[in-house]
Amino acid sequence: MNAALEVRALSVARNGARIIQELDVTVAGGEWVAIIGPNGAGKTTLLHALSGLVEFSGDVLVDSMASRSLARRELARRIALVPQQPHIPYELTVAEYVLLGRTPHIGYFASEGRADRLAAERAIARLSLRSLVTRTLGSLSGGELQRTVLARALAQEAPILLLDEPTSALDLGRQQLALELIDRLRRQSGLTIVSAMHDLSMAGLYADRLLLMGAGRVVSQGSAREVLSESVIEAHYGAAVHVVHDGGGVYVLPRRQEGRWAP
Repeated sequence: MNAALEVRALSVARNGARIIQELDVTVAGGEWVAIIGPNGAGKTTLLHALSGLVEFSGDVLVDSMASRSLARRELARRIALVPQQPHIPYELTVAEYVLLGRTPHIGYFASEGRADRLAAERAIARLSLRSLVTRTLGSLSGGELQRTVLARALAQEAPILLLDEPTSALDLGRQQLALELIDRLRRQSGLTIVSAMHDLSMAGLYADRLLLMGAGRVVSQGSAREVLSESVIEAHYGAAVHVVHDGGGVYVLPRRQEGRWAP
């Protein structure tokens, strides 16, 4: 399968500190790769580098083309980012907000056309938002808002979707619904997905491959069974866990550490 994304010797520095160090990653077309790791490991910074939001050294290739060679709008036609904390203009309606996803396809002095409106309508239908199109963003529940933000990204019609903690604001049931929806959209449309995720069990259930980052480097990658071991999690998260293999899934369960934090 062809590579949708290739990262070669990627490094990112901020305020003199190296956040990502000499990273090499390849993501195949249609693959779902989940980036895991403790806070400060560089997960969000990596997503921002892939989407062209931060300066970096090294190379990011999108469909074999260097991202630096692509104009901002052209890169946005190929990569859509759903940030963990998107800017939400609460006064806009759902329909207006989703249509903003078409911005990379509209000229600087042009307005949206029929193709743009149809793309937004398709995204609204796929995310089951038709009953909400006239509602303002400020009136939505957390789950409805999450679907609306995802619909805007889908309206962008980029083949690569970057997700930064896509379920962080959702309860357990809505987390499952959101991830099932993302996986269904991936399979239906052949999307390539790279997601930063804190929930290790959820990452293992849905992603094809896990990429564990620590201190700006890849310290382990592979299937959930290969990456999610008790020793690896303790070493990189400082957490005591039980790892359970059941029915093809790998589940990470916290266990008490009595006395560990005592003075």
